[in-house]
Amino acid sequence: MERFLCDEMLARLCRYLRAAGYDAALARDGIRDRVLLQQCRAEARRFLTLDRRIHEHKAAADVAVILPTPRLEDQAQILASVFGLDWLSCAFTRCLVDNTPLLPATAGQRARFPWLPKGDAEPVSACPDCGRVYWRGSHYRRMRERLEAWQRQRLAALH
Repeated sequence: MERFLCDEMLARLCRYLRAAGYDAALARDGIRDRVLLQQCRAEARRFLTLDRRIHEHKAAADVAVILPTPRLEDQAQILASVFGLDWLSCAFTRCLVDNTPLLPATAGQRARFPWLPKGDAEPVSACPDCGRVYWRGSHYRRMRERLEAWQRQRLAALH
């Protein structure tokens, strides 16, 4: 499965890659491109960027992918065609905040949210690092609808 490092300008794309279950790190704090490219090589990641000048770095070869548009929908289509991304098979298995794989929520974590259905009827996940809890509320449904639309576009492009 592909692993990504998104430049700071691609925070929204990074969030959706995580929602789809992809290991997607986000560059922060103005780290220099050279350092980010080295990180990608060390961690076997693809560097996603809007910066057309990235290819001035020798280390960008076979690592950097320049996305020619800031529009999220277009970025998703490009990534799906270049990498064959499956937007649904591992959806909602990573923390949207820190990229950590999610675990089933404990009874104690579920209890902090009294409006959640009792028992295991509703899948609830939690991040073991930051403690954020995820359930299938309206935010989940909106993100899921977008991932489903991207998946339909990907499958249509294959035929």
